[in-house]
Amino acid sequence: MINAYLRADGRKGIRNTIVVAYLVECAHHVSREIYYPFREQGAHLIGFPGCFPNVYAHKMMERLCTHPNVGGALLVSLGCEGFNKGKLQETVRKSGRPVKLLEIQGTGGTRKTIAEGKAWIEQTLKQLEATPRANMTLDELIVGTICGGSDATSGLTANPAMGRAFDFLVEQNATCIFEETGELIGMEHWMAKRAENPLLGEEIVKTVAKAAKYYATYGHASIGPGNADGGLTTIEEKSLGAYAKSGQSVISGIIKPGDVPIRGGLYLLDVVPDGEPLFGFPNISDNAEIAELMACGSHLSLFSTGRGSVVGSAIAPVIKVCANPHTYKRMSDDMDVDAGRILEGRATLDEVGREIYDLIIRVANGEQTKSEELGHQEFILTYKSFEPIGPACFPSAA
Repeated sequence: MINAYLRADGRKGIRNTIVVAYLVECAHHVSREIYYPFREQGAHLIGFPGCFPNVYAHKMMERLCTHPNVGGALLVSLGCEGFNKGKLQETVRKSGRPVKLLEIQGTGGTRKTIAEGKAWIEQTLKQLEATPRANMTLDELIVGTICGGSDATSGLTANPAMGRAFDFLVEQNATCIFEETGELIGMEHWMAKRAENPLLGEEIVKTVAKAAKYYATYGHASIGPGNADGGLTTIEEKSLGAYAKSGQSVISGIIKPGDVPIRGGLYLLDVVPDGEPLFGFPNISDNAEIAELMACGSHLSLFSTGRGSVVGSAIAPVIKVCANPHTYKRMSDDMDVDAGRILEGRATLDEVGREIYDLIIRVANGEQTKSEELGHQEFILTYKSFEPIGPACFPSAA
């Protein structure tokens, strides 16, 4: 059982944060100055840098500002950007969360906006102290998974161990989300066999084919120099490891960023934009994918790494599972779980999977992850374009 924060919209969160959200890069500095003094009291900084509107970015910001871990939102605008700030403010207000919109141009500039923003944060933090608590069962929990800084050990230890943790969660009817289609090239037919029905299986194959075409247009796949230095040689080889983090459960559906599953199960998150490539590489860093997992409702994320990664995230905790025993010894301050013990014969896959599962419950109950202890709150959001999912992709919505 999880002791959660009950929101006015009926959702339950495992953290009680205030987000300070800049709506254009021009408001980034002011937002950072407002948030920074309160970063250890539960204030987190997120934002969208673009001056021109984008449907995907707006949907992302709506989902993030009303995320179950978020208790209130301060929106900071320059005043002349294209972001539909009024609509975002109304969405947050309708969710029952305290919200305030500051326009730097109308407020009178940097100093006045910072002062007004700080005053609102102080008042709202006191208000959030009275947030009611409620019991939360595992079938209400949403967990995402991602791999970053992968090496040849990732697919042997950390990823399959996270997959076992996913299997344990799905058995309890929790919602588990794995990504990304661009790192699953070559595994589409194996995933199709695990689909809840044949139509979904066909959609999985199409989704991975779309990713392969998208990457081919750019001339390279989602594999970097660090992956190669760590012993991975092809995208197919990397895909074997990325696939392992999905576990062995039935796949219940495909979702896109901002789609929140309405029942428990295992879901594939398609992060590759639809249509012709317009906005560059699908995700320019791991934190872009963490943001998309959060927009799908993830209360926390599992993050496997072999080479080593130090990032955390705003809004939702990140649990680091280290694949390589040598990396763990070198970077233990940043790692939550040593999955490299499997490689050394000091633990079994099931034992590490159960350790991850147990840690998820503790983190959901308030235990801080290593990245939280260190103050990591990385966040990034860029332009993309998506078409709505169909009933074959999300059968639980049919």
